[in-house]
Amino acid sequence: MKISARNVLKGKIENVDKGPVSSTIKIKLESPDTVTASITKEAVEELGLKEGEEVYAIIKASEVMVAKK
Repeated sequence: MKISARNVLKGKIENVDKGPVSSTIKIKLESPDTVTASITKEAVEELGLKEGEEVYAIIKASEVMVAKK
């Protein structure tokens, strides 16, 4: 996967909180920090995001996206 964003943070999903429209994903980074991303319920389902999986928090401008390899 190649992307233009330069702020890519590797971590593991700590929690997935699915709502009726959007979901909150907590990503525990390799450092002691945690990033929280709000993404659509459809994105969670399409990516098959589950607790304990390795993902990347990709930060571009004011957005945080979640990627899975």
